[in-house]
Parts: sequence; C-alpha cells; structure tokens
Amino acid sequence: MPQPIPLARPNITQTEIDAAVAVLRTPQLSLGPKVEEFEQEFASYCGTRFGVACSSGTAGLHLIVKGLGIQPGDEVITTPYSFIASANCSVMEGAKPVFVDIDKHTWNIDPSRIPDAITPKTKAILPVDVFGQIADMDAISTIANERDLRIIEDSCEALGSRFNGQMAGSFGDAGVFGFYPNKQITTGEGGMIVTDDENLAQLCRSFRNQGRDTQGGWLAHPRMGYNYRLNDILCAIGIAQLSRIDEIIAERSRVQHLYRERLVGDDRLQLQRVLPGIEMSWFVFVVRLDDRYSQEDRDRILRELSDRGIGCSNYFAPIHLQPFYREEFGYNDGDFPVCESLASRSLALPFHHELTENDIDRVCAELGKLL
Repeated sequence: MPQPIPLARPNITQTEIDAAVAVLRTPQLSLGPKVEEFEQEFASYCGTRFGVACSSGTAGLHLIVKGLGIQPGDEVITTPYSFIASANCSVMEGAKPVFVDIDKHTWNIDPSRIPDAITPKTKAILPVDVFGQIADMDAISTIANERDLRIIEDSCEALGSRFNGQMAGSFGDAGVFGFYPNKQITTGEGGMIVTDDENLAQLCRSFRNQGRDTQGGWLAHPRMGYNYRLNDILCAIGIAQLSRIDEIIAERSRVQHLYRERLVGDDRLQLQRVLPGIEMSWFVFVVRLDDRYSQEDRDRILRELSDRGIGCSNYFAPIHLQPFYREEFGYNDGDFPVCESLASRSLALPFHHELTENDIDRVCAELGKLL
C-alpha cells in the first residue's frame, strides 16, 4: 500500500523548538513575559488594541460570554454548523444558544434569517468564520447595531483571513482564535481573545486567572474565575508561529488551489463559495457531495478512503442534533435543513503543508473512483 496521507499535520520548525527551549532555560514558565509579548504581537496582527491569551479557543469564547454579562435566561444567536464550543460557551453561563440556519453556498450563518430569531431575551450574535471564511459581518453588524446586540466573532478557524481588508476577529465586540494542532498556527493547545474594549480585556484576564486582578495578591480573588491561562512555553511557540504566518498561509493556499484545480469542474461535488472581498486563510478543505448522494454514501466513502490510507473526516455534525442539545432544548431533525443536508454530505480531505502535488492527485483520483 502507498504511504498513508494524514488528514492534518502541524507546521513546526526548529524556530518553534528553539523558542520553547529558551523559555525552559528560564525560571518563568508561566505568568512570565512571553504571555504579554504574544498578546501584543497577536493583537497588532489582527488590528485590535488588546489580546488575551487563554488555554483554548473554547475558553476564550466562554470568557467573552461571561465578560459581556450574558447570564441564565439570555439567548445568543449562532450557527448549528460549527464545532460544538461555539454553542457550549453560552450554555456554560446558563444562556440558550438559538440556532439560525446557514447559507447553502458559503456555509456560514445566513444573516437574512437572524431577525426572525431575535426575541427580548437575545443579548448577542455569535457568528462563526467557517473553515476560514469570515461571516457576512456587514449584514450581521447592521442587525446588531439596530437591535443593540453584542457580537462575539468565533474566528478560531480564520486566522489571517480578511474581509474588505479587515482582519478576522476584529469586527465584533471581541473575537476568538484557537491554536489546536490543525489550525493555521498552533501552540499544541491554546487560544486568544482580541478586542478593542479595554474593560472586557481586563475582565477576561481576571476570569482566566482564578478571578485575580492584575494589581491584587496571589490569594486575592475579587470575582469568580477559572484556570484558563496559557503558559510562557506555549506563548513562545505562538510567537514563533506568528512570525511565520505569511509563509504558513501561503502553503495552505497552495494546497487548496491544487485541490480546486482538480475538483471545481466535478458536478458530483460542491465546494464552499468564497465571497467577493474575502481573502481566505484556509483551515481545512471540505467538499460537499451532490444531492444525488446520501449520508450513507458519504460514510461509505469516508471508510473506503481511510482503508486506502487517506486521512478524512466528516465536517461538521449539526450541533442541534447532538444528544445533549436534543434533550436540553428540544431540537429535532429537520429544524435546520440546509445545515443538516450539508453535514450529511460533507467530508474533509487531507490538508496540510507537507502535501505534494502527487499526494493531491492520489486523493482526488481515489475520491473520484469512490464517487
């Protein structure tokens, strides 16, 4: 059998290894200078005033929900086609995620459906930049401004993407990024909040550090908090990764371009439509099977690609159909048909910087045979 092709692989070089080792030679492995350095450089890259490093993108989302004062009984409008953290972060504070179906071409939340979901309990809109494509923030911002709603931008998959020249994460009250190993940059685990709101940034810093204030003592906890810190070793890796971000994005763009050259004319597949004005930093490469195929067909293709040594996965499963969401909020099959149709037919192909043109030829050829 040919060499296996993994689904994802982190882009780590000697630069990152040296950065981590350098911190290990110091006495400050946590709460040291690398945290603030990473925060400042990251915020500058995103065009925001403040960055708040945290232990994951999920933690960052939770900190913002808490920092904005969202509480039990409140509602947050979001997408059902996402990683589950974008809904769980509201549930963590006792609020209800209210789902709105997606656009069938962009795969992001459909802004035209948002007004009908707004109630007196709605406090925020939480759009997700799915697979690296920034949501329609012009339309979403207009709705939020008219209804006095906050915006939490889940940009965990979109570091480096731009919409009309503006960076992902900088459109709302705050944005969040994740640094899991399959993301554009990685610290192994980790996340970053970006915002122009100084009070929100300070609150998030306090919440992530067991409720301590920056001027208080180690055992002074003026508010409820969590251990959502990111240590200096991981921040040093993040600084090194961020210094290479243009190179990393270019490598990922090369791979998606090779896929699109081979697949764009195949009427058995649909590709995510990238809207005008979007400069996309690619997170994964997902294809949607045409409606002639069923979920059973998709699942068979996933199994057989895996049997041939080709990494692949379904992407995403509808959040509202997860058992907890069915039981807690009463969501059912058919509630969000565009999301459900996409989720039942979508699959992620291998996507990372080490893929060669021959690798992509092999993936596309095997996929074509199975189709």
